[in-house]
Amino acid sequence: MKKRIAMMLGLLMMAMLTLSACGTDPKSVDYNGYTYNDLKNRSDAYRTVATSLADFFKQNQITEDMFMEEERENFIAGNDLTEAAFDAAFRWMDAEEEAGAFRSVYDDSFSVSKAGNTLTTTVRLKFEKRDVDFQVVYTYYNMKVSGVTIDPVYSLPEKLGKAGINTIISILIVFSVLVLISLLIACFNIFPYLEKKKAAQMPSQAVQKEPVDFAVNEIEPAGVQEADDTELVAVIAAAVAASSGGSVSDFVVRSIIRRK
Repeated sequence: MKKRIAMMLGLLMMAMLTLSACGTDPKSVDYNGYTYNDLKNRSDAYRTVATSLADFFKQNQITEDMFMEEERENFIAGNDLTEAAFDAAFRWMDAEEEAGAFRSVYDDSFSVSKAGNTLTTTVRLKFEKRDVDFQVVYTYYNMKVSGVTIDPVYSLPEKLGKAGINTIISILIVFSVLVLISLLIACFNIFPYLEKKKAAQMPSQAVQKEPVDFAVNEIEPAGVQEADDTELVAVIAAAVAASSGGSVSDFVVRSIIRRK
């Protein structure tokens, strides 16, 4: 119960602060030691530096890729710049490529917003083809510039068109990947077919080899048997000749019968 009461009181306090903030004139608020005009002047200064550097880079055909880390640091230190101002020059060049040449600043378009530990100032600029928001982002606790963004302003139909194109591209990518996966899965069915075909060819190859093996096996015992019979005939003939007192040439051994 106490937790619920504390939560309700907290929400009530936040609502009161929000209502009071809505009625506060932003030009009278102290932004961690900076006034509204101070922030506006800093925004104008960063915009001036960005345009001057962008013109210098374009005249000398210098791109961001030409700067190595050490060269970048030396250029920033040698020209008494901040990294945010250096990067802003190349963002300005990118904006000019898309939105055309810079024309003017919209009157009373400067605004200040704070979210968490970040404070952002925004001013709308008029370019040849479309408007551009020039934003300077601060880290609130020390009010140091953490970055500068220069973003073209798109109409609602343009935003919807880009969102639709991104959606279609994403869907096409997903379906392409699914089709590729399906083809890979289908390819795996070929391997069992090849294994079955290979197994079906194995018996025929074995049948062709068997007669050769048998022929060799039959030839070898035949030679051995013939040699044994010759020796046996010679022994029998010598024994008969010795017992009869005749000569081996007087008789011929016709056949030999083996008894098992």
